Amino acid sequence: MELHSSSLLFIFFTGLSVTDIKLPSDFMIIAGPLTNVLVKTLAEGEDKGQKINFSVEEEAQYFCQDPLPRHLKDHLSILHRKGASHYKVILPWTSILPDGTTEKVDHNQIRCYSNLLNEIIIANLKPLVVLHDNDIPQELIAKYGDWENGALVDSFVSYARFAFTTFGENVETWITFDDPLKTITSKHKLQHSGPSAIKNIIHAHEKAYQIYHNDMLHKGGRLSIVLNINDVISTDVMLQPLQQVINEEMVDLIAVTVPYDFVPNHKLGSLGNEVSKANEDSLQEKLTKIKGISKVLQILIFSLDFSQSAVSADGSTEPYRTALAGIVKAVNKDKVPIIGCDASHFLDSLPLTSNSDNDSNFSPVEEGSKVQFAGSNSEIHLQRASLLSSYQTLWKKFSQQSEAERDSFLYGTFPNAFLWSTATASFKIEGGWAEQGKGESIWDRFAHEGKIEKNQTADVACDSFNKIDYDVYLMRGLRSNSYKFSLSWPRIFPTGHRASQNQDGIDYYNKLIDSLLESNIQPMVTLYHWDLPQALQDVGGWQNEDIIRVFRDYADFCFATFGDRVKYWITFNEPWVVSYAGYGTGQHAPGISEPTAATYKVAHSIVKAHAEAWHVYDKKYRSQQRGQVGIALNSDWAEPSAPGNPEDVLTADRYLQFMLGWFAHPIFVNGDYPEALKTQIKKYNQECPSAPVQLPSFTEKEKQYINGTSDFFGLSHYTSRLINSTTNKTCVSNYDRIGDFSPQIDTSWRPTASPWIYVVPWGLRRLLNFVTHEYTGTNIPIYITGYGMPTEYGGPDSINDTTRIGSIAAYINEALKASILDNINVKAFTLWSLLDNFEGPQGYSHRFGLHYVNLEDSNRPRTPKESAYFYTQIIENNGFVNSSSNNLIQTLIPNNNVKRLGNLPASEVPSKAKVVWEKFSSQETMERDKFLYDTFPEGFVWSVSSSAYQIEGGWNADGKGPSIWDNFTHTSNMAQNGDIACDSYNKIDEDLYMLRALRVKNYHFSISWSRIFSDGRIDSLNLAGVDYYNKLIDGLLANNITPMVTLYHWDLPQALQDIGGWEKEELIDVFNAYADYCFKTFGDRVKFWITFNEPSVFSWEGYGTTSFPPALNKPGDLPYTVARVVLKAHAKVFHTYDDKYRSIQKGLISINLNADWVEPKIMNNLRDVAAADRYLQFILGWFAHPIFKNGDYPDAMKWQVGNKSELQRLSASRLPQFTEKEKAFIQGTADVFCLNTYTTKIVRHHIAKLKSPSYASDRDTAEEFDRSWPSTATKKHKAVAWGLRRLLNWIKEEYNNPPIYITGNGVATKPASSVDDTDRIFYYKTYINEALKAHKLDGVNLKGYTAASLLDSFEWVNGYSLQFGLHHVNFKDPNRQRTPKRSAHYYTEIIHDNGFPPQKEDEFLYGEFPKNFAWSAATAAYQIEGAWRADGKGLSIWDTFTHTPLKVGNDDTGDIACDSYHKIDEDLAILKQLKVNHYRFSLSWPRILPDGTTGFVNQVGLNYYIKFIDALLAAKIKPQVTLYHWDLPQALQDVGGWENSSTIDRYVEYANFCFQKLGDKVKFWITLNEPYNTALLGYGYGTAAPGIGTRLGRAPYIVGHNLIKAHAEVWHLYNETYRPQQGGLISITINSDWVEPRNPYKQEDIDAANRHLMFYGGWFAYPIFKNGDYNEVMKARVREKSLAQGLPKSRLPEFTESEKKRIKGTYDFMGFNHYTTVLAFSVNFGNAIPMYDADRGTGTTVDRSWLNSGSFWLKVTPWGFRRILNWIKKEFNNPPIYLTENGVSEHGDHGLNDTWRISYHKSYINEVLKAIKFDGIDIRGYTAWSLMDNFEWAVGYADRFGLFYVNYSDPSLPRIPKASSKYYSTIIRCNGFPDPALGPHNCLQLETTTIEPTTARPISTIKTTATMTTNIGKVHFLGLEISNVNATSALYTLFVILIIALVLLAIFSYKTWKTRKVSKQLKSTLHTTELSTNLNTNF
Repeated sequence: MELHSSSLLFIFFTGLSVTDIKLPSDFMIIAGPLTNVLVKTLAEGEDKGQKINFSVEEEAQYFCQDPLPRHLKDHLSILHRKGASHYKVILPWTSILPDGTTEKVDHNQIRCYSNLLNEIIIANLKPLVVLHDNDIPQELIAKYGDWENGALVDSFVSYARFAFTTFGENVETWITFDDPLKTITSKHKLQHSGPSAIKNIIHAHEKAYQIYHNDMLHKGGRLSIVLNINDVISTDVMLQPLQQVINEEMVDLIAVTVPYDFVPNHKLGSLGNEVSKANEDSLQEKLTKIKGISKVLQILIFSLDFSQSAVSADGSTEPYRTALAGIVKAVNKDKVPIIGCDASHFLDSLPLTSNSDNDSNFSPVEEGSKVQFAGSNSEIHLQRASLLSSYQTLWKKFSQQSEAERDSFLYGTFPNAFLWSTATASFKIEGGWAEQGKGESIWDRFAHEGKIEKNQTADVACDSFNKIDYDVYLMRGLRSNSYKFSLSWPRIFPTGHRASQNQDGIDYYNKLIDSLLESNIQPMVTLYHWDLPQALQDVGGWQNEDIIRVFRDYADFCFATFGDRVKYWITFNEPWVVSYAGYGTGQHAPGISEPTAATYKVAHSIVKAHAEAWHVYDKKYRSQQRGQVGIALNSDWAEPSAPGNPEDVLTADRYLQFMLGWFAHPIFVNGDYPEALKTQIKKYNQECPSAPVQLPSFTEKEKQYINGTSDFFGLSHYTSRLINSTTNKTCVSNYDRIGDFSPQIDTSWRPTASPWIYVVPWGLRRLLNFVTHEYTGTNIPIYITGYGMPTEYGGPDSINDTTRIGSIAAYINEALKASILDNINVKAFTLWSLLDNFEGPQGYSHRFGLHYVNLEDSNRPRTPKESAYFYTQIIENNGFVNSSSNNLIQTLIPNNNVKRLGNLPASEVPSKAKVVWEKFSSQETMERDKFLYDTFPEGFVWSVSSSAYQIEGGWNADGKGPSIWDNFTHTSNMAQNGDIACDSYNKIDEDLYMLRALRVKNYHFSISWSRIFSDGRIDSLNLAGVDYYNKLIDGLLANNITPMVTLYHWDLPQALQDIGGWEKEELIDVFNAYADYCFKTFGDRVKFWITFNEPSVFSWEGYGTTSFPPALNKPGDLPYTVARVVLKAHAKVFHTYDDKYRSIQKGLISINLNADWVEPKIMNNLRDVAAADRYLQFILGWFAHPIFKNGDYPDAMKWQVGNKSELQRLSASRLPQFTEKEKAFIQGTADVFCLNTYTTKIVRHHIAKLKSPSYASDRDTAEEFDRSWPSTATKKHKAVAWGLRRLLNWIKEEYNNPPIYITGNGVATKPASSVDDTDRIFYYKTYINEALKAHKLDGVNLKGYTAASLLDSFEWVNGYSLQFGLHHVNFKDPNRQRTPKRSAHYYTEIIHDNGFPPQKEDEFLYGEFPKNFAWSAATAAYQIEGAWRADGKGLSIWDTFTHTPLKVGNDDTGDIACDSYHKIDEDLAILKQLKVNHYRFSLSWPRILPDGTTGFVNQVGLNYYIKFIDALLAAKIKPQVTLYHWDLPQALQDVGGWENSSTIDRYVEYANFCFQKLGDKVKFWITLNEPYNTALLGYGYGTAAPGIGTRLGRAPYIVGHNLIKAHAEVWHLYNETYRPQQGGLISITINSDWVEPRNPYKQEDIDAANRHLMFYGGWFAYPIFKNGDYNEVMKARVREKSLAQGLPKSRLPEFTESEKKRIKGTYDFMGFNHYTTVLAFSVNFGNAIPMYDADRGTGTTVDRSWLNSGSFWLKVTPWGFRRILNWIKKEFNNPPIYLTENGVSEHGDHGLNDTWRISYHKSYINEVLKAIKFDGIDIRGYTAWSLMDNFEWAVGYADRFGLFYVNYSDPSLPRIPKASSKYYSTIIRCNGFPDPALGPHNCLQLETTTIEPTTARPISTIKTTATMTTNIGKVHFLGLEISNVNATSALYTLFVILIIALVLLAIFSYKTWKTRKVSKQLKSTLHTTELSTNLNTNF
């Protein structure tokens, strides 16, 4: 607007004299802002020639959309001609930056607002932009709350900076906040959070002010904050911060909003003029006061607010004129420096100054011009809310539409912050119907009663209860920003009542909600989606009004529990369905058919329950949680069958009132049912009085309570109906007859798989209009909460669901029309459903899902359908755009501070990197394999890979030329090719979907050279190929994924191979030209380039063999020639990038090299070490050495090839040489080190044949694998994770620790393997952890990791027989659908966690055990006693078993064992040394009763135990005596053993004898040890005595049955006969591993884990500790299997009722043995052979990351200990527990420094402490297995569990303490783990012990770890001050030297005359000493 300095504006006021006002040249006459209402009004005014009201309502909002309204330009031009100079623009933070940060920018909105600003400027207006108008992005609200949280300040400032930068060139005047106090007081109680909110807003403004003036380039602009005029002049202390902004001149002008209260004259009577005058004076006075605040700043009246004025009905302009009079007086009289004024309310009355539309430069306020403000007759149009229209009015609007107009397609977008959602329902997807305490629902009962099609149930459904990560993964791929799901009421409250609260269910929903929010997906939570707890239905369900209160309580709990994160609540989903189908027709659960009574009663209860829930939220939670509560109602659209028939129109209206109004009218209109419904029911009752409809009525109080109880209108719509008014008037009680309507369909409507759904898209628009006019108006938003279309199961649309795509597009487009054309306030669109799921009565036959779920596969894999990808496109565009996306792509520029590589010297032979083998190859297994819990550094790059030929397909599409792989696969004997592969050339959206879901930061892919240059040269440029890669790259960047691009991944254009390929130097320039084009074309967006992928592979395989193209098979020289050309080509491309592009594009460039790790076969064999180093130099150094070192090949390689060539009588080396210039050119041509690696090998030195020159034989090595290494689908690819760490360290040492990116690492599986790829998970888990160790522990400069690969793909010569993908691709299906494997979810989890963060539950706990805690160690008679035939002992079954060939390893026996029968004193000494207060041992039944009966007592054997027990008691060690530890007298086995029930009697007699003879001394009895092993191993598998393995289906159960009864009888014997006098405890010891599901996301594996546990620990625990009987799982499984095998009854014996009573509770404590954890999965063994394993139906495996032990079955899993203890607590009501065995083994002789055992006991005992402290488990004692090394059953003496080492080669069998014994004794002394933070603890001080000489000698050789001896005091030793520990070690060392010297002297002095016997004894002694010394040396 152009104004002259002398301009005068004459304004005439009615009742006022003319006032001349001199205006400055820059006086601002402000109009705007634009609103949706105004846009609509302008459109209508344009169409109808109406006059426009230029005033705007403040709270109206404008959703900027491209293209801008076509009438906007004229509107702005008119404003200019009426005198406006500025135009307000409200910039929406929530739309510009949807998540509140500049990381996620809505480029559509940026473009739209840029266009709007340009339009304003073109109209000669100036934009006045407001940054914040009470809109905070939802994610920031969820994260920080509101302005009371100071964290919002920086977010706003970042937003402001972004706005200044983006729009600053077009904006001169900025407003940060518009009346912030109004915003605050509308949300807060001022006295509480107001001050902090004010402070933060002011702080945000001030920072924005400083940035604008200090950092921005736009000079001369102004910035202010709009304050209420009353706040500016207020004396309130709270408002001083606002005023301080002006005082400190942190504004460029004083911007105020003026609220104006005016009472019209006709209401004032005679006082009108006085009151009016007072108002005028008041405004004038306020303006004058502001003038006094600042002498410098001008005043801008930003807004005149008349919202509180009572405007007269005749449209009087009195308030406007009065306000303006005050302003005029302030300017004229008081000289207030007003710079501008809001004129939006006055513009209607201003005339146009010109009628010329072309006079764009005309200024309406010229010097001397006069503008007249007319009096009461002036035309001022005020907005009035129109009355809601009826159905008839709406019908009139749409009935005039032509079919073409009705079905036309609209391009446009939805409003910003539109919610794009998918939906599910708990009972339809979750499964887990009885898992973790969930109660039964009415749908569970309904399905189990066989009322579902094909008798299907939702017991497992989609298994979403176990698959939260899977479902959220899909939603990330979809890009939906909302997810509508329901809570399962019976999962949270199993009985429906709060008292039955189920924490596991609550935890499930907490995890789901947190996972959604973490992925930026808003949860929209339904409280009730049809699955009522059956317990509530049993008392009437929704027919019982008591349920209203119960539902309110349930809702209250949900709001309180989840409402801090859930902001969208739906009380009921489609209550019409519940009332109609559940209680009317009975088609839905609960299956009640009472259409005249129950239907309406239920609806009545639901409406009231909804209102109760809404009021609970409104009163208790809304102010804090700021959410919304609504209801989701469903309705068809009702179209009159005969459009011209008024009766049909009325009937259609009535149809909607019955379906929608039934619930909507009470809630949204007046609290009562619609009159049409009430009138029709009354009419029906008159017509059919015999069965009247019982429609309840609301009281007036209830109506008031119900009315208005919804913050939004949730609308579910699927189809339409034609309604006619002619119905059969017979009195039948059905819905249609009661409503007197007849729904029909039009035969032209497209049917679907569901008989009730027809595709009628235009019905949605009409229904939305009806809802708006009838219920919501423009104030209440409408959320479309459900639309979907089913397809048939197994039909042609299963994956390629084009019919669904068409219907989705059409329905969403109708919603768009309603939004744009009808101005309907639609805020969300929800597709039903996310997954194919359980669809109520139809079971699984109707498929609504965007994702196909294979319900026949127990993994329930989810595969995106084509409709999922289509819906994603709509979400990305926020609607429909008619051209390719013009989104502004933000290039992700990494912070690449490239440090050029220095010139390194040539490698030695072998290289200095051999230190890696020296450092790592001698590692102990525990040290090597111990899992590291830690995270990678911030900014670590997570990636996934593919390559062009492997995935793209389109081999000859759109001008692509053939590659050597096309030629090779078409001409060789290969049966498969990459012609289509994964079809990624046509599936960019599908691949982006997977990448988004994975959450990778980078995507490593290759460009197909022949797709861009069809013959390899630039003159064959193929733009279609270029477009493909542009689209891919742009798509990646739009999803914040950085492209990592390989230029050459083996697919050379065939045209170039035809001229010689890589053996020709000509290719160097050709490749450089190709690379140059790629840099120029894609380099503005690609910042990570790789020249070649694995050049050693194609150099050798392609040119030295026939296995790879071009298959030239010249192994002696061609690989070297090719490699030389490739190196030079790489260097040239590097220099091209470096010279031409790096300074602008700022990217990285490197080469991708590959290597396996190799271990020398014999570490101390120098030739093998050199061979290993040479192997790496030939594979990796071949290319790395020239690039990363000195420009030349490694000397080891040059030496080998040169010597081989000479030996082959060649004149020169077959390895070509580089010139010095070439070396200089090649050296340093990589910015980072890129590595592909997959496996490890063992290498040894091997001289190869000279006859046939070959690269493969030049290195003189032979490779092999260790058979124990885990195998994979690739024969030569073993999963040896620790090799990765060593390889990274080798690169670190060899190449001076360059930045390393692992650019390819993965493992193959066979195509037959399922998506449940556990082995791949183990691979990634262990390999990535080794990479973490390399970085964290070794300082390797690791920058990123890439999983290979994104998809199953064409695996080169293996075709499709190997699959590396994280996503399964079905190559048999032309759709090539992608399905995420479990490994994809696992990799996503690693990315999310940035590694393996320490788990809270694994944190070490310091603390003490309870007082009087029983610390013990254990042994068993047969394992230690020996003396198998001594002193009258009888034979045991183990004596027989061990003397049977091939039963025990190494033919070991327990004949001597540890000889404890003769070594009571020695055993007692080590027990004392250990400091235990208990000792658990067993009695040998045949030693006491040789034939098992009391017929003969072996008194000598009994005396042994009496003597030993007395010795224990004298040492204050309490005996814990096991009566039976597996060594049954053979005499009893000869008559059937435990299969014979008579053994029970013999056992009772034996126990009775022991109680009699020993009970006065023994107060702790264990009846049986591990009966599970006795029954299954001894009588099932036959791997333990008595070795019976022929009756696996029967014998174990019979034996177990008898053992349980035997235990019970002995317990009762003691309890009744001996306890009163002896006062002891007696129980049984059971054992069990903890069992985890192999796949925790899979219900089948979860069930298998539970079943395995029930058949293991539960087998014996349930009868004794719970109910006297076997557990139901075991009984049901054995019965089912037995009957299937044709047996008349179960093979599992049954207890009689009396036996159950006698067995139940026969315990004083639970003795429990535990060692390890297993992973279980389901296995179907069939029914052919009755056996225990088939009954159990499980297999087990272990996690590869778990530490091994000496025993194959024992993996170190301490966390499992705590879990199984919690299981015991939960299942058996927290019985007292004594842990009677726990320990770990080593296999073979590993010395005394058993750090692995220390670690094991430390971690396991700590888990026990946690179980006591954290979980409240009643644990009374802990027992270490075992006291000493002993006979370990079937493995003999190979496995050693002892705390004390037993030297079996010494006849004296000395017990030598291992380091673990010291550690365990320290734990005992401390009674736990003292907290080091509390300072030194006395218990940690080492004690001096006196040891027998025979024991002392070997003990002196121990090298002890001081794990628990930190902070020990200092002593003086040999003049040095050292620690106690070091002093002790030094003393022992001197002692060792002395002993050795004495022994050697004795040998030397007496060797000539010593007798043979003495010589033999001496030899034994020397051996013991030598062993101890060697052990000490090794450690």
